[in-house]
Amino acid sequence: MPPIVDTNKCKGAATCAEVCPVDVIDIIEGKAVVARADACIECRACEAACPNSAISFP
Repeated sequence: MPPIVDTNKCKGAATCAEVCPVDVIDIIEGKAVVARADACIECRACEAACPNSAISFP
């Protein structure tokens, strides 16, 4: 399952996009967007890197 972004918590820091080894997340209009969900390998690097705890996994 791909990550879920809480857009209320996301401040667009982009650390999630920077650490993702398979380029799943894009930053669009200042928010993280799961752009390529099917590419997610569930490594949880994005979740760990988010300074605002805006990313979680179901």
